[in-house]
Parts: sequence; C-alpha cells; structure tokens
Amino acid sequence: MTTTKKLPRTTATESIKQSGHEQVVEYLSNLDHPLKMEIEEVRQIILSANTQLSEHIKWNAPSFCYKNEDRITFNLHGKGFFRIIFHCGAKVKENRREGPLFDDHTGLLAWVAVDRAVVKIVDMNDVQAKKDRLTELVTKWIEATGL
Repeated sequence: MTTTKKLPRTTATESIKQSGHEQVVEYLSNLDHPLKMEIEEVRQIILSANTQLSEHIKWNAPSFCYKNEDRITFNLHGKGFFRIIFHCGAKVKENRREGPLFDDHTGLLAWVAVDRAVVKIVDMNDVQAKKDRLTELVTKWIEATGL
C-alpha cells in the first residue's frame, strides 16, 4: 500500500507575495498622478545612484532601502509637486546630534530634523536640473545613515 502526501490546495484567488520591485512596478503602472513621468525618472535616478538599494511600497508610495532599512521615500500628496523624503527609517532612533547629518553642498535638502530632509520636485525640467545633485545626495545619505 502506497501513501501519498497531500499537498496544500491553492486557488487562483490566492496571491503570491510580490517582491518589492514587483510591488513598485505594479504601483506605478496603476498610478494616476500628473507628475508620473517625473516620479518614474526620479526613481531611476535613485536606483542608479546605489546598486545596493532595494525598493518596495511604504506609506502608499515607492520607498528605497539600504540593508533592509528604509532610507528614501516618495511623498506624492502635493498638488503640482511631489517630495522625496530622506530619513533614517520608520522607527524613531535616539539622536544626540546638534545639526544635520552632513553638510549638504547640493543645496537641495530642506532639513526638517537632524536626521530627516526633503527635496521638492515640480516638473521634468526640475528633475533634469537636479539629476546629478540627487545622485550625489543619495550617495551621501546612504554613507551617513548606512548601518
């Protein structure tokens, strides 16, 4: 007599967990935003700045991680603009710093805390004008906040 092992049943309605990259691709394909092209361009700039970055959806927008810690997240709620939030993760960490994490020689960052800053994007001309400085910022941010 032969015994057979029962395999778990799956149905067509069960979803397979998507990778972070797949989450972002699907999110962007369904995104209805007046600056969608700019958002996609900035995403490529961020990803090309550091090959160790991964991406997923956090706070209902694309977010980028370094060593599994969120570091850069889009904020798409503005009218006529969107923001790129540079941060040190979702959990508040004790910080004894008096000033910003580093000197921003690009002039793009608006510091909202010693470990959190924002870059505002308004159109494709703005993206192109800031492209090299955004790449530099991503690199500096990861260096300053890397684990």
